[in-house]
Amino acid sequence: MKSKKRFLLAVFFILIIVIAYNYPKLNIISGYASKNMASSVFVAERSAGSIEENDNNVPLIKLADVEMRENTASATVFGLMERRTICRDGLGCVLINNNYDPKKNILRPNRNTVDSLAYYPFENRVTDNVFFDNVDYDLLEKAVDGAFANAEVQKTRTVLVAYKNKLLTERYADGFTPETPILGWSMTKSVLATLYGILEYQGRLNMNYRPFKELALVDSTGTDPREIITLDDLLRMSSGLAWNEDYTQISDVTKMLFLDEDMTQAQQETDFNPKDHGKVWNYSSGTSNLLSGILRKQFKNHQEYLDFPYSALIDKIGMYSMLVETDMAGNFVGSSYGWASTRDWAKFGLLYLNKGNWNGERLFDSQWVDYVTRPTPLSNGTYGAHFWLNANGKYPDVPKDLYSANGYQGQYVFIVPSKDLVVVRTGLAESPDFDVNGFLKEVLAAID
Repeated sequence: MKSKKRFLLAVFFILIIVIAYNYPKLNIISGYASKNMASSVFVAERSAGSIEENDNNVPLIKLADVEMRENTASATVFGLMERRTICRDGLGCVLINNNYDPKKNILRPNRNTVDSLAYYPFENRVTDNVFFDNVDYDLLEKAVDGAFANAEVQKTRTVLVAYKNKLLTERYADGFTPETPILGWSMTKSVLATLYGILEYQGRLNMNYRPFKELALVDSTGTDPREIITLDDLLRMSSGLAWNEDYTQISDVTKMLFLDEDMTQAQQETDFNPKDHGKVWNYSSGTSNLLSGILRKQFKNHQEYLDFPYSALIDKIGMYSMLVETDMAGNFVGSSYGWASTRDWAKFGLLYLNKGNWNGERLFDSQWVDYVTRPTPLSNGTYGAHFWLNANGKYPDVPKDLYSANGYQGQYVFIVPSKDLVVVRTGLAESPDFDVNGFLKEVLAAID
């Protein structure tokens, strides 16, 4: 009898330890489930049932129960750790806490979304009369077939191939259309970087600018050691600022995305080792949101900051479906929360294929492309300035001049200058479940 009591007592204490250890994670789980449900329904206009069955049907996140009400979503895990997301026109959806004031007047970006009669990509009219003698259309369709094969594993949602500024082919899984906004996750980082390219072209700053001179946090010596950090360091993820980009546990990145009111502060609050400055490559979503906060300081007021990405880039190239969500403090979440249709993501790629020239108007200097595609030291040729590279032959059957905007779960905008090619693929799986090299190899084989 005593042995049984000891056993039950031991089990009880083990359960207490397990619950205590995992309890803080519930905050992240319910936060992710609430935010993802709200944005997917409100921004992408998809059904809550589809989100529950697919997007949120992943380990841990599927433990959450989510309830939608008008423009809000609330999630709990086993009835615990309720997290609420509220959606706002023009700003997307945001996880809120007790500090949120629903009566507070909030600013929204001004948009210019008037279509002309021009054809894609310069506007949204798509013509079926595109034919190139050097394109094997049957082989191209076979390549696209392969991307959608074995749907339970590859989980491809959309594919678009554009060649020489013309849309060659596109395909959409059930529930998705050419108008459906897709969450780009970290593809948003490349959009954020482009805003800096535009500011540089306008002569408003350069990549040697040292933002911490304005964001000074003075130490015991009376100086801020971070003052040596430049925009170039931040865009290349080589600032020397500490960061843990681990989505499987409570880490810097999960706390930032699912707990912080002001995401631009997360990276500022991490340690800095001057010895690592320029000598360590450390991928950091916190750095991207720090850059979003620095961007905000380049404008006289909040309204100008909110308008700039749309007036200078997004609406300028007709990415009218695009929306970049903001945090509770009104900052663009430049690390992760950019939504756009597949056609509009392709427009972003085509802007780079045309080296910043959009239908006769230059948005950024052609040398900006050289800058973002120059490999960052210690990234093993895989990273430039907020763009991913193939300089080291990561994709062995693809030209080494390929570069791309990449996002979590296999969101890609591939740009292949030597082939005049842009390829967009979105979905819920990445390598090895989705074979990027094999897919691109087949697409390229269709173009002589």
